[in-house]
Amino acid sequence: QVQLVESGGGSVQSGGSLRPSCAASGYTYSSYCMGWFRQAPGKEREGVAAIYSDGSTTYADSVKGRFTISQDNAKNILYLQMNSLKREDTGMYYCAADVFVGRLWGGIANYWGQGTQVTVSS
Repeated sequence: QVQLVESGGGSVQSGGSLRPSCAASGYTYSSYCMGWFRQAPGKEREGVAAIYSDGSTTYADSVKGRFTISQDNAKNILYLQMNSLKREDTGMYYCAADVFVGRLWGGIANYWGQGTQVTVSS
């Protein structure tokens, strides 16, 4: 059974940092593309960052230069280092996994975690 479990969200002031993580189990982790998505109240879910099976990464324009996605393949853990946080980064952050890049970045990945809340205050 595939499981994705996020942790490490929290509340921080503007300009601060957080590093949520996502523990994956139940599948061959290294074969999958992994991503972080977020959803703010009243808004649609959006892609934040993704890392592919070859190690390449992609980021939403709004987080480039501030967020870094990484993974520990030995531990099957996905991370999102978030620096210089802004109020508009507030939302529920979800990790997702899929074999296909298109499905992942299109927001229709096969597997999703339950989310971890990030709140940035001014």
